[in-house]
Amino acid sequence: MSFSSISKQKGHILSTEKLPIYYDLLTPVTSIGTVLPVILFVHGFKGFKDWGAFPDVYEELARAGFAVIAFNLSLNGVGKSMLEFDEPELFRRQTLSQDLRDVGSVITAIKSKEIKSEKVVLDTDRIGLFGHSRGGHTAVTAAAEYAEIQCLVTWAAVADYNKRWSSEMVNDWLKKGYTDIKNSRTGQILPLDRLGYDDALENAEKLIALNRVRELYIPSMFIAGKDDESVPCTDTEILYRSSPSDEKDLRIIDNTGHTFGVSHPFEETDFPTEFSEVIDLTEGWFLDHLR
Repeated sequence: MSFSSISKQKGHILSTEKLPIYYDLLTPVTSIGTVLPVILFVHGFKGFKDWGAFPDVYEELARAGFAVIAFNLSLNGVGKSMLEFDEPELFRRQTLSQDLRDVGSVITAIKSKEIKSEKVVLDTDRIGLFGHSRGGHTAVTAAAEYAEIQCLVTWAAVADYNKRWSSEMVNDWLKKGYTDIKNSRTGQILPLDRLGYDDALENAEKLIALNRVRELYIPSMFIAGKDDESVPCTDTEILYRSSPSDEKDLRIIDNTGHTFGVSHPFEETDFPTEFSEVIDLTEGWFLDHLR
């Protein structure tokens, strides 16, 4: 069933560090008291919930009958502006551990009804999760960490974040305690502390997607662009092969890259064909396994 209208509300909860986790909750306009399955979205590194065409994806999923919660990780560096990295002091100390805890905080807030709709009911027994890039990596670990997650989709996910660090980054961390990250879109230079590097190494069994995917028996779909210039599609293939789930699927999309043909800001009238395919695959997977 497809719904013609959706409702959107904004808010924030507090992280385990008492920092705001800003979120959007999108639901279809339907009968009061309707119980809806929930889908969470996790953005990637140098990402945020309002990046590019991602908000359009949330709307598409809400029209398909889901309650969709997209949120900014508490240490992603994007503050009240929602669109700019205006809190670099947070960005510089981000860790995979805190990203994972943030997902847990959102799940707890749904279950306690701190995040709720005034008209529909969010079904805490049917929670799905999808994420892009580093967010896909976090989505895998969160699905293993939190039993509430019943269905998973990854977009261009990193398989092992400890293999993402360049020798230059590692040298910077070892010599001066931080490395500089450039936002290619804005030219902004954002320092990144060694804390994140140490955290990922010391807690690899818990934090690295390739380690945790072996624990996942839930329905899982792994999607990537064949020409991904940032994260090789082989990462997605490795995650797929390492998953023990009996219900899993791998989709490598030809002629597209890391963001499936969309950019920020997204001002086009129509989605690129490849991005539309990713949306259709994602929606179909959740309809088949979460409804």
